Amino acid sequence: MISEKLRKGHLLIAEPSIVGDLSFNRSVILLADHNKEGSVGFIINKPLKYTINDLIPEICARFKIYNGGPVEQDNLYFIHNIPNLIPNSIEISNGIYWGGDFESTKALINDGKINKDNIRFFLGYTGWDENQLENEMLENSWIITENNYENKIIGKSATHFWQEQIKELGGEYLIWSNAPENPYLN
Repeated sequence: MISEKLRKGHLLIAEPSIVGDLSFNRSVILLADHNKEGSVGFIINKPLKYTINDLIPEICARFKIYNGGPVEQDNLYFIHNIPNLIPNSIEISNGIYWGGDFESTKALINDGKINKDNIRFFLGYTGWDENQLENEMLENSWIITENNYENKIIGKSATHFWQEQIKELGGEYLIWSNAPENPYLN
């Protein structure tokens, strides 16, 4: 059963067939929570034009902001790998944590104790209601994989991440790793 395969910390890789969907075309999503009521994740490979300093001027850092998904895009979220520094964090899996005390986080960034390999910021998140993600899995919209990068995924470059994941799948997916983002323009 699909629901048993889905777990916090897994990666959801958009099937190459998702073309034209602005939010999810070539997306890789870190599944932050999955339970019988629904699922929450963050698109980890879609950087925006903003940095954290653009959104919160009192933070003296230029960390990129990512499009976390189409839900609540006016809210800022973050994942990190330093729960010992950021109180009230929630473990996702494999040493990756979600949120925590934001005032402490701001101070730690300004003090140089947090770098871009420790934290990733998102505007919005990706959410699914009960059974919605399972239905999308049945429609072959997503490929589930383990997060083999564990907490180092936070510092991973987003530039070619979807293509890298597709190459690792091999087989019938190899042809898609070099395809243009919009195959209709080829």
